[in-house]
Amino acid sequence: MATTPTTPTMANEKGLVPELDADTTNILPEGSTDPVYLAKAKVINDALQEIGMGRYQWHLFGVAGFGWMMDNMWPIITSLIFTSVVNELHPSRGPFLQLAQNLGLLVGAFCFGLGSDIFGRRWAFNLTLLITGTFGLIAGSSPNFVAIAVFAALWSVGVGGNLPVDSAVFLEFIPGRNQYLLTVLSIYWAFGQLLATLIAWALLTNYSCAAAVGTCPRAENMGWRYFMFTMGGITLICFVLRFFVFHLHETPKFLMSRGHDAEAVEVIEKVALYNGSTTSLRPEHLMSLSEKTDRAAPALDTSAMGAVRRRFEKFNASHVRELFKTPQMAWSTSLIVLIWALIGLAFPLYNAFLPYLLATRGADTGDNSTYITYRNEVIIAVLGIPGALAGGLLVELPKFGRKGALCVSTVITGVFLFAGTTAKTSNALLGWNCAYNFTSNVMYAVLYAYTPEVFPAKDRGTGTGIAATANRIFGVMSPIVAMYANLNTPVPVYVSGALFIVAGLLVLLLPYEPRGKASI
Repeated sequence: MATTPTTPTMANEKGLVPELDADTTNILPEGSTDPVYLAKAKVINDALQEIGMGRYQWHLFGVAGFGWMMDNMWPIITSLIFTSVVNELHPSRGPFLQLAQNLGLLVGAFCFGLGSDIFGRRWAFNLTLLITGTFGLIAGSSPNFVAIAVFAALWSVGVGGNLPVDSAVFLEFIPGRNQYLLTVLSIYWAFGQLLATLIAWALLTNYSCAAAVGTCPRAENMGWRYFMFTMGGITLICFVLRFFVFHLHETPKFLMSRGHDAEAVEVIEKVALYNGSTTSLRPEHLMSLSEKTDRAAPALDTSAMGAVRRRFEKFNASHVRELFKTPQMAWSTSLIVLIWALIGLAFPLYNAFLPYLLATRGADTGDNSTYITYRNEVIIAVLGIPGALAGGLLVELPKFGRKGALCVSTVITGVFLFAGTTAKTSNALLGWNCAYNFTSNVMYAVLYAYTPEVFPAKDRGTGTGIAATANRIFGVMSPIVAMYANLNTPVPVYVSGALFIVAGLLVLLLPYEPRGKASI
């Protein structure tokens, strides 16, 4: 048997040596990933448990939330400006704006997800907001519809990268017992919708053309441009806070997965110092594991040539192969991707055209003014905040956990969409949409947390990116459907509701339950 490292005894007491029990068990079973990596991930998890949830993690909670906020805010922005843009620029097919957006989201999810596993988390963490804010700000000066569509695609590349990167960064710095906070982070997701609708209510109500018929000159329709300048500016402020105010270290698990054990330990030491704490983890704890597992499995080649070779191998889909390494992992990954895909079609098919639906139902009762439409949007958005908080509570309930919360909230979301088709007035539709937004925010809060939790850190960006890419691919279909479907009928709503219910039932087939376990 290998000799236990002769470092401070607290290392043994806290479970930093793998023969001893950790504070929490791992989500993935033995054999799901490389044994060297798995053993080292357990040691890092125990070190994070030893440090605890401190100042660094709470500050990271603040800035990582910006990614969740942008992930919901910018698609909502596209929806909110849609009517004003169409009235002024008169495109032959207005839904091309949503199509351009979804194509950008697709590219961002795939490229940033894979790239964060190859080049690291830090660069992507900051670059996503810079791309989004820059092109969002420029979009306010668009001279024609083609220009605004191009800028929508470009800002969406940044938006699409937020989820795969930010979830990985936050999850890889927090102790296992605090992983429920990844669900609570979705409060930013709900706040992004509320912020966008509040600002749109003020600007689009007061600075937009009065009617959708006749001429709508730019001078009388500046609201959506002011809106773009404002939202682009807010996003760049978030970038400044991330890049210049908060210093993000590269995550220890990423460094360890690339063979940089000493640097991984150094990051943990810096986090402990920032928190006013200490860590008993030493580089030899990680290095000794390579020696111990060398007899049982090939150890990670940490040489310079090995690092170069691995970097090129990443482009050979090695990260993707790891997600299907065992039958159980393959089943889990496939189901997650399918669930994301179904929701990717259901959510934008209904939600992207919500202002139109509200205005249409409002017309039946004479309350279809721009003011009432955006007032209703704000009311609906407010309900998302308690939804995100409820998700954080539900995932920790015994015998319920992540899977139970995700299944129930997804199915009920679909049921509320069906119920919304019975509304005869705009107020009735508003009520059903409030209920829908509450449960859909619970759903997204849990989904955004569950997905990165069940992937190992060395492949987490890729796994989450593939899921988000499937979501975006199916999201591309929604504006295409809108171009040819009759939105005056409830058929798109029925389709959306059915997709949500099917996705919710598929959750029951997922093999892993992360509640009470540490991600690796």
